[in-house]
Amino acid sequence: MFMGDMPELMEIILNNLNNEFYSLYSCALVSRHWFFDLSSLECKVKKWVEFQLARSEPYTSSIYGIINLLFKLFIESGASLQKLDLYFSEYEINPEIFYSLGQNEQFFSRLQDLSLGQRLDYIIENNTALLKILAKNATKISAMKLYEFYPDYDTHSLHALICIIKSQEQLRRFSLVGFEFPTEYQGIISALESQKNSLQEVIIESCKCSTEFKVLKDCKNLEILRINDCYNVEILEANLNTLEINRYSIYASSIVQLLTKSGALLQRLKLVSTEEQINEESLLLETLKSSCPNITYLNISDVGFSTQFLELIGNLQKLQFLTLLDIFEILEDEPEILVMQFAKLLPLTLQYLDLRHTCLNSYIDSLLNNCYAPLKYLLIDNLDNEKKVKALIEFCIRKRSLNYVGVEEGFNFDDNIKKEVEEYVTLISCEHIVVNC
Repeated sequence: MFMGDMPELMEIILNNLNNEFYSLYSCALVSRHWFFDLSSLECKVKKWVEFQLARSEPYTSSIYGIINLLFKLFIESGASLQKLDLYFSEYEINPEIFYSLGQNEQFFSRLQDLSLGQRLDYIIENNTALLKILAKNATKISAMKLYEFYPDYDTHSLHALICIIKSQEQLRRFSLVGFEFPTEYQGIISALESQKNSLQEVIIESCKCSTEFKVLKDCKNLEILRINDCYNVEILEANLNTLEINRYSIYASSIVQLLTKSGALLQRLKLVSTEEQINEESLLLETLKSSCPNITYLNISDVGFSTQFLELIGNLQKLQFLTLLDIFEILEDEPEILVMQFAKLLPLTLQYLDLRHTCLNSYIDSLLNNCYAPLKYLLIDNLDNEKKVKALIEFCIRKRSLNYVGVEEGFNFDDNIKKEVEEYVTLISCEHIVVNC
């Protein structure tokens, strides 16, 4: 359980109970703090009904009737949710559910993590009523996510969503995932002004940022901003500890304001361009070098391996985690010499180096032979020749710091190489030791 295997253990327990329905009923009430996911509940009920009918097609009304009965059972059992994933689907919640929620206010009173998914076609009066109940009874939410957000909701639903945001006492994380890149947010983002003293992390995805997002500059405790596939990000203003941007194409000019405003406060930075090399690369590297000297975590993709890039690395004297991704071009006539210079510039604070999917894997021996950083974790594509193996072993003997070498899953080691290397360091799949922003 404490190793993270709780779902697998519960599956084994429940499978062994088989058709002992009274025991299964008791299991449903074992923990009053379990996560309740309506879309998952709908899926499980459908499978159960299909099993009972022995391959006959179940009536939709039967499925939704059972969902409502289970919802009512959970509410009236005295349960208090900590996490709720509420996706408004095609079915209608029965009016008696709202009566039960009114009589059992504790059901939402301890809710800390709320995810709301809405599709315009399925917005109905009862769903709006449920949002109003959440706004009234769930005031201790620390993490809130709106996904498939579309700005043309009816006025009552939008008002209810805004009320939920404003009614929170300590909202710390807010996530917004747009549907078809919305450009207007009808006051949803502006409502975060009410959380300016508590909000610490904002995640936006598949959106076009509007002037509403300027409210973030007033959130004095905002430290983390994660941006996935968004447009118009140059409008954003914040002093950040952590900035993560994932986009098919990144233009340095669109994020310079965020970088310079964060300045020495910025410690964790992830810039991943998924489709092409980062545009205006020179501007980006110069801005980071001059404005952000205290970065401890850097994850960057699709930049040229150049003298200017090496100057940046040499300037980051507090760097502990470095991930380079999709770097396939060394912009010098003598690439091996540049790799050796890079190795010598790695700061003595560096503990973690991820070089997978880069051309640097071809020069691992030269890099390790010239590296003075006390690495604890090294992630590479492979160990496919004796020169790499020898350099790795010599590095282990010389530095005595390396604990794990991660290699790509599926790479088949020569048994002799594996045995030789594991006398000095543990070989492990990269997926087990990778560090994210």
